[in-house]
Parts: sequence; C-alpha cells; structure tokens
Amino acid sequence: MPIMPNTCLNNIPSVFQTFDHEDFFARRCIWVNGPVIVGAGPSGLAVGAGLKRQGVPFIILERANCIASLWQNRTYDRLKLHLPKQFCQLPNFPFPEGFPEYPTKGEFITYLESYAKHFDISPHFNETVQSAKYDETFGLWRVKTIRETSSNSNRIGDDQVEYLCRWLVVATGENAEKVVPEFEGFEEFGGHVIHVCDYKSGKRYGGKRVLVVGCGNSGMEVSLDLCNHEAEPSMVVRNSVHVLPREVMGKSTFELAVLLMKWLPLWLVDKMLLILAWLILGNVEKYGLRRPSIGPLQLKNSAGKTPVLDIGALQKIRSGEIKVVPGVKRFFPGRVELVNGDDIEIDSVILATGYRSNVPSWLKENDFFSQDGIPKNQFPNGWKGKAGLYAVGFTRKGLSGASLDAISVAHDISKSWKEETKQRKKSIAARHKKSWTCL
Repeated sequence: MPIMPNTCLNNIPSVFQTFDHEDFFARRCIWVNGPVIVGAGPSGLAVGAGLKRQGVPFIILERANCIASLWQNRTYDRLKLHLPKQFCQLPNFPFPEGFPEYPTKGEFITYLESYAKHFDISPHFNETVQSAKYDETFGLWRVKTIRETSSNSNRIGDDQVEYLCRWLVVATGENAEKVVPEFEGFEEFGGHVIHVCDYKSGKRYGGKRVLVVGCGNSGMEVSLDLCNHEAEPSMVVRNSVHVLPREVMGKSTFELAVLLMKWLPLWLVDKMLLILAWLILGNVEKYGLRRPSIGPLQLKNSAGKTPVLDIGALQKIRSGEIKVVPGVKRFFPGRVELVNGDDIEIDSVILATGYRSNVPSWLKENDFFSQDGIPKNQFPNGWKGKAGLYAVGFTRKGLSGASLDAISVAHDISKSWKEETKQRKKSIAARHKKSWTCL
C-alpha cells in the first residue's frame, strides 16, 4: 500500500494565500494524505506499523541517518534491556524465540530493523523538523523541515520542505536531547569530559580516575563498566535513589511488581518491593545511597524517576571499587571539590545526567505539551490533543507504555482518515453526477 505523499496541491490552492511568499519559494510544499510522524524511534515505528495495518498512508521524518538513533548512536556497548523482552516488544511483532530474556543493544537494534522491514516502513532520514504549526484557517498542520542532500557520500546542500497534513504525531520521546548541567569552574578542569551518550566502553579509561556524575541506571552501569576495565570511578550521588535487585528468586522484579499490582494497591506493592530489596541487597544507605521518602513505583508515576535495577554495581560499591561521593561544588584544574568539603583528583568526567524532550524547540503549541516538552495529561490520557495532534513515547512507562499509546493513536487516526476518505469519495461522486446532469 502506498505511503508516499501526493505532491499535487491542486486540491488546496487557497492555502498558498497564507504563506510567507519568500518562504514559499524557498521550500517545496508536499501534501500528505495522512499523518506526519516526527521521529523514527520505537514509538514512531509502532505508530507507522499500526497505520500500515489499517491501510493509512503516512510519512516518518527522522533527523538522524537511521531508525532508533538513540539506541544506535548514543548508547554504550554493554547495554542490555533492563526489563524482560516481553515488556519491550512492539505491537504485533514479538521478539524471536532465540533471543535472551534481556536482549543486548545489538539484538534490540536488529529487532527494530526487522520490525521496520516487516511493516515496510521507510522513514525520511536526515530530515530535521524546524517547526510545526497548526493553521486554524484551513485546519491543517504545516511542518517545515530541512533535509541534508548528498551525492556520493558528499554533502552538497540542504533541501527545505514544508509538509501539509491533517494529523501530526509527535514521536520524538522523552530522551531527544542530552542534559548537560552547569558547574562552577567546569571550563577550568582541563580533563576529558563527555556525556554518557558519547560513552561506548571503559577501554580508554584503564588506570584513569573518572568522576561519573549521576547515579541512575546509566551512571551505575557505566561505573561498573569502568571497574571492569581497571579504571577508578567515583560516582556522584547528589539525591536519593531507589536501588532494587533486577530479579527476585529468578523472577524479574518488574514482572513481579506488575503481577502484584493486579491484586494489591500501589503503596503496598512499594512496601513489599522495599522489603525484598532490603533482604536481598541489605542496607544500601550506609554506602551513601539514600532511599527516597516515597516508594519506587509511586516515584516513577509521579516524577518519572526510574529505580535503579542492580546488575552488579552494588557489589563494586561494597568493595570500594566504586566510590560514592556527594554532589559537586566546583571544579579546578585536574580536581573537583565536593559539597562536603572533600577534594579529589580526577582525570576524566562522564556526565550521566540524563535526557529531555526537545518538543518545545519546534512545536508551536502551548495547550497539549508542558514547558518541559511532556504532555500535560498523564498516562493513559496523554496521547491525544486537539486538531489532530498526537503524542507517543512520553508515558514515562518505557516501551510498554509507548506501545499502548501507539495502538491508540493508530486506531484513532485510522478511524478519522477512513471517515474523511469516504466523505471525499461521496463528494467527488456527487460532483460528477451533477456535471453529467448539466450536460
């Protein structure tokens, strides 16, 4: 079934009256007989697959040169899915039976590429959305992009395009841009500094003193990887954090929580998880890992803060191979001063300080999304806005939440598209009948 847009704009010539003339002549205009999906990560692919199954044409715009660019270009080598594969598969396409319980980075990328191939999804790569705005006069979304053009692997220029569509799906997700905090004296440090999105492995850090800023799943796992490559990591733990075992008696902790929540209230499940964590991991607070005042599931739902699922870092913390230090006060050449007054010498800094949404930078809309680029309505009611605007991948519930929203979005758009297509065919038939009557 076709997914290429119809470039003929004869059906909506009056729209041109509202265009900036200089911008119009600088850009090619393309009418999309279906939705425009921004982002070719798991969320965008899942929506595309749902639309494909319903026979709805669409296009996917992706700024990178591949699908799932976060996974392919901005993750470390040893990364595995933190949750069992059954909670991470996309709609209508299970993982291959031979895949392990926790697929590796490479295996997950292979799965996503197979998913795109199975549903014949071909995103427009190297095309960055500059702005998307709803034209209330004509009831259309105007999506302006800039596309890198090349010949024989050499970049030759940029192609500016404006897409017109009835539906816009924002699938750029919660992790579109890295967060780089500001520290006093950071420019004076002089050592090697990277964000975790650029970290691949600890090979280059052997024998180095490395400050890892952040204690989430990435910070913990990078610290563990550094230890395995004979580095000396110090991990900054500024705030409280929940650390849970990844498995309880061979059963995924997440799977156990999902099962318990079918029968018990969330606060009680939280208490049970904390008791199990204490029995298995012991008192982690004596190592500098203070627990938050509210439970891990409640904290995830209210603030989107994911608990750390331990895969070996805690053992390294107990042995002293990973040093836990408090927050950073300021940097000096070759060293850092901590908030408790301690001063430690370091060679490198890895910022495991997370990511954020980039939606506010390009979507010209203030009702559906908050200032931090997350839908104002929480899951499961955050997937649909007004005027044909949708969001997928912002649930703070990982791939399973994104999949549920993708199913809802694809179903809703398909229903509207089929109704409009039916009405349009009736209108065309009526005009033809009237013209023959006049003859």
